[in-house]
Amino acid sequence: MELKNLLVGQSGGPTAVINSSLYGVAAEARLHPKMIGKCYGMVNGIEGFLKGRVLDFDESLPGEELKGLLTTPGAYLGSCRYKLPEDLDDPVYKKLFEKFEEMGIGYFLYIGGNDSMDTVSKLSRYGRKTGSSIVVLGEPKTIDNDLVLTDHTPGFGSAARYVASTVREIAVDAGVYDTRSVTIVEIMGRHAGWLTAASVLARKFTGDNPLLVYLPEVPFDKEAFLEKIEECFSVNNAVVVCVSEGIRDKDGVFVCEYDSEAGLDSFGHKMLAGCGKYLERLVRGRLGVKARSVELNVSQRCSVSMLSAADRQEAVMAGRYGVQAALNKETGKMISFIRESDAPYSLVCGLEDVDRICNKEKTVPLTWITGEGTDLSEDFLKYVKPLVKGNVQIPADEDGLPLFVYR
Repeated sequence: MELKNLLVGQSGGPTAVINSSLYGVAAEARLHPKMIGKCYGMVNGIEGFLKGRVLDFDESLPGEELKGLLTTPGAYLGSCRYKLPEDLDDPVYKKLFEKFEEMGIGYFLYIGGNDSMDTVSKLSRYGRKTGSSIVVLGEPKTIDNDLVLTDHTPGFGSAARYVASTVREIAVDAGVYDTRSVTIVEIMGRHAGWLTAASVLARKFTGDNPLLVYLPEVPFDKEAFLEKIEECFSVNNAVVVCVSEGIRDKDGVFVCEYDSEAGLDSFGHKMLAGCGKYLERLVRGRLGVKARSVELNVSQRCSVSMLSAADRQEAVMAGRYGVQAALNKETGKMISFIRESDAPYSLVCGLEDVDRICNKEKTVPLTWITGEGTDLSEDFLKYVKPLVKGNVQIPADEDGLPLFVYR
């Protein structure tokens, strides 16, 4: 019987551990030489594959070189934000599956977030419609932690650790002068505030910063915001406020749109940025105190400087589990995380129907948001703390700088 090959791709925004999931897939594939022929990688996702861009892992990262993926940020294969048509009769589907067949692909794993799961759903539905035997599975990845039917997502733990560490450093810096000041830290999160919520891990004592945390799950009121800051000055002259980029008012208008119109990406999502700068000007103008804003931007999503060992381990586990599921002919599914306990922390992998996941978003439970919408509960802390644990030693070059692998 002719061996079928495995194809893996990466899509959407990179994370600190998306390459760890890739390692898990490629390493596990090598353990099954009697069932898997070649392990190929899509270069720049579906979009690159349509242009014929693929690599062979045995040639690109032979032997032990594959382990370099474990401490390399970004997306080794390159990424894309390519939206497949809603109409499954569109010629692009036939073209894709013809390319799969030409390469002898029997298993296709796509690592990504919500929009990538939309791609997995469409490809698996087309496969069912045409009677294809090609297995299509989704490997979860997103710092937003907004995929449903999974406890959390690979990438979130490391990003949360980075946010908490950076906010702690910002708070120490902000507190060096004995004058009133406000520092606004803008953190990624369009509709779900998981990453901004993680900023509360920065606190070491009662009254420590960040004193206020604003998530998209709760309508933002600028007058109440200014009142809260005035109250905070009775606790600390240096007030640090963490806000999600997607905070919006009771009418659904994004705060960042108060100043300008936000553009749209290829999936129709508003590209948000700038609420921190707006709030900085608001505070300075209305309260007459020193104010500044800090946008963490892309560094928060894939920095390995604060790589969580737990996050990396789980990303590898998800990758390996995906290959095992593919060999068992599971298709149209996404690998999920099932938390068995908080203390001691225990987790296993599972499978969920990707059609029930794509185009849905998991938000922070309102029962976990306290302080009139400006703080997080102990339940959230119990949830997030295990995900940021453990240090990872990053290999360095002769200059002491991090050593990565490149295509």
